[in-house]
Amino acid sequence: MLTERNRLAILMHEGLRGPFGKTGIGLLRYSRAPVVAVIDYECAGQSLFALTGIPREVPIVASLQDALAYQPDTLVIGIAPPGGTLPDAWWQEVKQAIMAGLNLVNGLHLPLAEHPDLKPLLHGCQWIWDIRREPPGLQVGTGAARYLPCKRVLTVGTDMAVGKMTVSIEMHRACLQRGLRSKFLATGQTGIMIEGDGVALDAVRVDFASGAVEQSVLRLGQDADIVHVEGQGALFNPASTATLPLLRGAQPTHLVLVHRAGQTHIMRYTDVPIPPLAVAVRLYEELASAGGAFYPARVAAIALNTAHLSEWEARTAIEQASEETGLPCTDPVRFGVEALLEAVLSPA
Repeated sequence: MLTERNRLAILMHEGLRGPFGKTGIGLLRYSRAPVVAVIDYECAGQSLFALTGIPREVPIVASLQDALAYQPDTLVIGIAPPGGTLPDAWWQEVKQAIMAGLNLVNGLHLPLAEHPDLKPLLHGCQWIWDIRREPPGLQVGTGAARYLPCKRVLTVGTDMAVGKMTVSIEMHRACLQRGLRSKFLATGQTGIMIEGDGVALDAVRVDFASGAVEQSVLRLGQDADIVHVEGQGALFNPASTATLPLLRGAQPTHLVLVHRAGQTHIMRYTDVPIPPLAVAVRLYEELASAGGAFYPARVAAIALNTAHLSEWEARTAIEQASEETGLPCTDPVRFGVEALLEAVLSPA
């Protein structure tokens, strides 16, 4: 688990500009531990704020060796290349980090704590944290979370990687600022790195996936006014398997639909269309209630990812999405989460 005493270097080669740096970007935005260097040979020497809009003054360097000048104690693998394996040159930088005495946070599917190339290099109190590990003591889901008195807000998406974790964290932090007993359940590698706890849902055997979510929601919900459950995947993405376990395990009282403005097809499968938002709302609500078998969740609001748009374009897209669905809509990073919170916290 990362603490505020750790000093992080984030391995981000080709991730600041490319599509595989979601983990590193999430940590840069929300990590409580200071980030002292970002390693990305493509962007070395450039401004992090200019590249990402994230208001942190962190140097971008070309290599692990350059990052050591900023005295990190932990290297975080902040990229997820296709296939889940690092190119050899990047793997060599991971080994250099271990030999330099750094801890390692690993979000790849490949476990590294017992890796024969790394384990002999560890010494003293050095550690490797493999995020994607199945929790112990799992059982199948029972639907028990529906009886919790707290609100349970699940972010759902029209595609993968549209910002579901970001929306959940923004809403959670805003609830804390309001004095609510708010909890955040991380279900992916980045959220777990940020929160220090959670369920790596894509590491759980499918028969126990809803039970793993249920177990965590029951634990967090006993002493909470509201539990924000980080969504994964999307109904419309043919590669996604996470939506049903989250709906069954969390038994959400509210859904927030997350969409990238203007996206009409699944990003990695451009022959697969995304239905209109109003249709997506109806499908998620029908599936969430399962004809009355589950808690009758409703889509309370739309969270629109407008990072690629100008402010005028973003406001226009938000207005159009609200008109199309009849629901409150905003970009929570750009314009705040108040519209989303009001929709969730209202008694209606």
